Amino acid sequence: MSSQTFGPAALEVGVRIPTLERTLSQMRLVAYGAATWDWHRLHYEAEYAAARGIARPVADGQMFGALLAAALIDWLGPRAFIRRMSFRLRAMVFAGETIRCEGEVTAITAEPAGEVIRVAQRVRVGDRIAVEPASAEIMLRR
Repeated sequence: MSSQTFGPAALEVGVRIPTLERTLSQMRLVAYGAATWDWHRLHYEAEYAAARGIARPVADGQMFGALLAAALIDWLGPRAFIRRMSFRLRAMVFAGETIRCEGEVTAITAEPAGEVIRVAQRVRVGDRIAVEPASAEIMLRR
């Protein structure tokens, strides 16, 4: 978690978001399922996944929204409020794989309450793109 706080002068179009990296262990997949009450066996049971032709349990697609949001909040701090977010899943991510959430600032506009930061993000597993495009609009309150 970052303790950084940013003022508008520290942000500009093209600034890269610090990469958030996580290994999606079997335990992490189970914990996410418990937190969201999503107990689909595809996310935690290797035999169930194998019987369906899938190598290992797969990460829940919604988990990527949480990870992309965590990357933004860790970066911008407690004054940040995510107003909008969207993303498209491109590839499965399996238990045991390490993901990297990356992104950059695409636009900054001033509003009475603060700065609105727009970002483009993606999730990679090695060279494989798992999530793209992804975008968010964050209000950085004054």
